[in-house]
Amino acid sequence: MSITTATVGIFVLLLNVSLADKLKYKAATKPVRLFTEEELRRYDGNRECEPIYMAIKGVVFDVSTGKEFYSKDAPYNALVGKDSTRAVAKMSLLAEDMTSDISGLTEEQLRSLDAVFEDTYKAKYPIVGYTAARILNRDGSPNKDFKPEDQPHFNIKDEF
Repeated sequence: MSITTATVGIFVLLLNVSLADKLKYKAATKPVRLFTEEELRRYDGNRECEPIYMAIKGVVFDVSTGKEFYSKDAPYNALVGKDSTRAVAKMSLLAEDMTSDISGLTEEQLRSLDAVFEDTYKAKYPIVGYTAARILNRDGSPNKDFKPEDQPHFNIKDEF
């Protein structure tokens, strides 16, 4: 049995048509954006019609699917609407730990932070943006010295 060029061409065309829908690039449903502290506060779980956002290590996650933990009056509501890196590292809900500052943390706390960041937040919640404080100066101008690869305990390699 011989296969002609026309037969092969038809087979390839049919294969392409049948796979076209399955192989289409799927754009993100929400664009990744940069959040100021003020903008992030809006997503603190106190408005029922708004998503709930939480930042860790300068990465903003949409934790809305965990609203039983993060919404108004929920046990971890103190962590949302801000960068709570220090609180996550220390497993703390104290107001003074609700900050992105990791100075003075122990190696064990930093390892814990990395584990929770990777195994819980990155694995479970979509990334919707980054905090402006990670890459901008206080006046809003770009921080020319910012290099993600130089940030301690911060890896953006596979966040998208």
